[in-house]
Amino acid sequence: MDYRDTPEEAEFRLSLRAWLKDNTIEGWRDLTEVADVRKLRKEWHRKLYAAGYMGLNWPVEYGGQGLSPIYDAILNDEAGKADTPPLPGMVNYLGRAIFTYGSEEQKKRFLPTLLNGEIQWCQGFSEPSAGSDLASLRTRAVREGDEYVVNGQKMWTSGAIHADWCLLLVRTDTSVAKHKGISCLLTPLEVPGVTVRPIVLHSGEPETAEVFFDDVRIPAENRIGEEGAGWKIAMTTVSYERGAADVGFISKLRRTITELEDAARERNLLGDQGIRRKLARAYVDCEALNWNVARQLSMRISGRAPGPEGSVGKLLWSRAAQGTMHAALDIFGADALTGAREEWLSDYFTSRPVSVYGGSSQIQKNILARMLDMPKG
Repeated sequence: MDYRDTPEEAEFRLSLRAWLKDNTIEGWRDLTEVADVRKLRKEWHRKLYAAGYMGLNWPVEYGGQGLSPIYDAILNDEAGKADTPPLPGMVNYLGRAIFTYGSEEQKKRFLPTLLNGEIQWCQGFSEPSAGSDLASLRTRAVREGDEYVVNGQKMWTSGAIHADWCLLLVRTDTSVAKHKGISCLLTPLEVPGVTVRPIVLHSGEPETAEVFFDDVRIPAENRIGEEGAGWKIAMTTVSYERGAADVGFISKLRRTITELEDAARERNLLGDQGIRRKLARAYVDCEALNWNVARQLSMRISGRAPGPEGSVGKLLWSRAAQGTMHAALDIFGADALTGAREEWLSDYFTSRPVSVYGGSSQIQKNILARMLDMPKG
């Protein structure tokens, strides 16, 4: 594969770059109130949609543009460079779950508002005792006539405090193997029995949430796929979390490494061999992630569904993000710890849970070990 832009891709990139320069919402990082952030996310989503930048890789019949995943990668790359508000990344992987497994009626009902930002979504997968071991989830859904009655708790549900609906994994059968007793319900969050409780992290911001379900009644017609097909749907969703979206993280990491190089120069630390090694390691890890993502995109363009290479990318992302922040703490030292440059300490803590997003590093290594037919320890 030639990793350079084609003339059409280069034209798209330049047009997008100009649009982002004129339309990125100024001062978005200063917003902290939940209502303000929710308004911002929705406004940004709808601006991107109106400009034709949402659903680039969706099939045309579902409102997308049917373009190559490369265009999504360019969108993420340029947004990362321009330091825009976060892109609504869930559109691609939740949309993939709905248009792959949903009924025609569900596609007509849910896909347009997912794409245009009118309805905001979150993903209800992890639980207090089922994070990395997702198949052990306990949130129970019991069929009563034309409804499911849901009871349980979800944890670390990113975006739940801003979401209207949730792609929810529930256990509908306890008599079969745990992977086979899971189903997937499209669940409104503003119904009786649902409680969304923000989780305030180190930054002081409620970046994620726990969601409680207490006798919540969900119409059976909201189930996507067959009963018991939830594991397959979840794996499809998780596999498409990786790939084009990673390009945005790479842009941000490159920008951060450049900032750290400048800071090290200003503090006369570029002669410190330890600092030099950590900056070099961060740069190499970031570029290794870049080429892994390029390879993933190349295979996706050739028609291959996401496979275990996504686990390699996830491990590389964790290593690059955390290694970069280790270098930051070494460079800023006491200033990061005592408040003079507290943003770097906050960014360091933000990098720590990267290794559990979308499946922990241990889970990713287990997947790769199985693919390599390695013996169990």
